[in-house]
Amino acid sequence: MDANKSNSHRAKILYALCAAESSPPSYKVKGLESSAIYAIDHDGLRAVVSDTLSQRVRPERRNITAHQSVLHYLMEEKTVLPMRFGVIARNAEAVRKLLETNRNSIKEHFERLNGRVEMGLRVSWDIANIYEYFIATHPVLREARDEIWGKSDNVRRDQKIELGRLYESLRSADRREFTEKVRDVLDDYCEDIIENPVKKEKDVMNLACLVERNRMEEFGKGVFQASKLFDNIYLFDYTGPWAPHNFVRLDLQAPSSSKSKAMASNAAHPD
Repeated sequence: MDANKSNSHRAKILYALCAAESSPPSYKVKGLESSAIYAIDHDGLRAVVSDTLSQRVRPERRNITAHQSVLHYLMEEKTVLPMRFGVIARNAEAVRKLLETNRNSIKEHFERLNGRVEMGLRVSWDIANIYEYFIATHPVLREARDEIWGKSDNVRRDQKIELGRLYESLRSADRREFTEKVRDVLDDYCEDIIENPVKKEKDVMNLACLVERNRMEEFGKGVFQASKLFDNIYLFDYTGPWAPHNFVRLDLQAPSSSKSKAMASNAAHPD
């Protein structure tokens, strides 16, 4: 039943899906546009929503922050399947039909992720100049660099391009090797690990780890154990718990004969 009957005709911003194991609660958090958060239940499933008069929501910082605040509040108590930012349903009935149409897929996801949270781990080179560090630690790169010194500008230009490619290749190889080392340790503490793309030159790895909620402390010990395989120039930074964004692969179908793709909830956690 819609916990906010008087506004059932309004459009709904969707935040998360979860199991409806009890009567709809009273949520002590505000959503986008400072609107109240409430539940729409259908056949054992629950969508957490707020009302809106807008047809779309802008990806502004305040809106994204509000969306993430709701997710953080919800997952403190129970497992939720996070919706990506900005998903809007036409009205309460459209939400219930969405739950009905995708019932099996949502329940399968919930069974797989129930009692689990996402932890993030980033490892980076904590040094002032990473290129000079690679020159100092990779003889093949140092030799290639020394070889082009003193040559004509035309020759050096071509060789500099090749030198840059060699540097990128060595950095990629180190990332792969070090990521495997960390994964070998964390496999004992995680149910699944996803390697997300690194964004900065000094980033070594960016991992999303699926961890049982009651093993979060053990996961921290696992990160410490992995960090001991590296020297002090490597910075280990883990965060969480988060809703399991990276492990949700819902492809929600619109309740129509064509089964067209209406919305998805597998958005990565914002940085």
